[in-house]
Amino acid sequence: MALDEPQENDEIFDDNGITYIINRQLFEQTKPIHVDFITTHMGSEFSISSNMSRNSLCASGCSC
Repeated sequence: MALDEPQENDEIFDDNGITYIINRQLFEQTKPIHVDFITTHMGSEFSISSNMSRNSLCASGCSC
C-alpha cells in the first residue's frame, strides 16, 4: 500500500471519502479485495485481504 497518482492502466474506487487506486491487471488477479481499518491489542492498522493465495503473491516477487 502506497500513495500514488492514478495512471492510465489503473482502476479507481471511492469509498467513504477515500480513493483507492489499483493496477487494473493486478486487480483482475486479486479481486475481490477487502480493505479494513482495524484496532487490536497491538494498535490500529489497515487490513487488506483478497482471494489470491499468499503463495501466488510471493511467486510474483513481492515480499510477504
